[in-house]
Amino acid sequence: VQGSARAWLTRSTAGLGLVCGLLAGLPPHGAGQAGLPAAVAGLLLLLNLGAAMQDVALDALAVQLLEPAELGPGNTVQVVAYKLGAALAGGALLALLPTLSWPQLFLLLAATYWLAAALAWAAPALRRLPQQPPSGQRPHTAHLLRDVLAVPGTLWTAGFVLTYKLGEQGANSLFPLLLLDHGISAPELGLWNGVGAVVCSIAGSSLGGTLLAKHWELLPLLRSVLRFRLGGLACQTALVFHLDTLGASMDPPGALLTSALPGSALLSLCLQHFLGGLVTTVTFTGMMRCSQLAPRALQATHYSLLATLELLGKLLLGTLAGGLADGLGPHPCFVLLLILSALPVLYLGLAPSTFL
Repeated sequence: VQGSARAWLTRSTAGLGLVCGLLAGLPPHGAGQAGLPAAVAGLLLLLNLGAAMQDVALDALAVQLLEPAELGPGNTVQVVAYKLGAALAGGALLALLPTLSWPQLFLLLAATYWLAAALAWAAPALRRLPQQPPSGQRPHTAHLLRDVLAVPGTLWTAGFVLTYKLGEQGANSLFPLLLLDHGISAPELGLWNGVGAVVCSIAGSSLGGTLLAKHWELLPLLRSVLRFRLGGLACQTALVFHLDTLGASMDPPGALLTSALPGSALLSLCLQHFLGGLVTTVTFTGMMRCSQLAPRALQATHYSLLATLELLGKLLLGTLAGGLADGLGPHPCFVLLLILSALPVLYLGLAPSTFL
């Protein structure tokens, strides 16, 4: 990759502002029109592409900038800020939509991106980073992949990040649907699986960073958290069996405080999001620690590979969970998810010394 990570972060952020500025000039036409105009759809695609480039550049800077002892707190700040930003964009900006017109909303976003780009370019800590000398010849893709995979601990870490979220993501996709099927009200479920889940996930991520900052060893902490998560999913699976055994509907819909069963179900949902946030922060710290073992010129590529595999693992079961439940039934499906959640605990026994 040509250019510094600081330059790529500034360019991608400024580019996002430019796309938002163009979107402000192209409001969707006709409330009853089927689909978005082609120009708007194309700009939204560019917006996602720019966001992906920004993620890569930001992760590369984090790997280069943070000392090993700072990875835990640094990851906490990054993960928590990301979740808060997503909640803000999904909630607060939508709340402003009746007040602000389409052009005003995207001009506000454009100004925010341009301010962030200016701050990134002027940040003293980023300016002090050593510059990578330009290479005379770009490495072949096969050679680049070989060099990335040769970094100590990469193959084990890649296998872990690809599988550690499989059971959790499947359960997070299926369990709310099962609660709806058993009569819990959509507003109550939306409150707990929306606001409650975000709050618990942020709390878990914050706790993970705090524990790492207090010099907890990465591997023992991760093993303990994965075991807690497995226990939480086992309780959730037992609830699934219990709900079907009773065959009872959760009535009345707002009976959270008067019925122990829906309360237990919703609390187990929040517990899984709390433990999921904790696991994520600790795992991302391990990913960055592994990427710091790579030569500086390869660190961005190395971390991008691990982050891509981590995202693929999260999407895989979240996407296929509905089909698995329809094909296997809820009981066998949750047993399968429980087994998938147990595999990372066993896999930690093969962890290399670089992950300590």
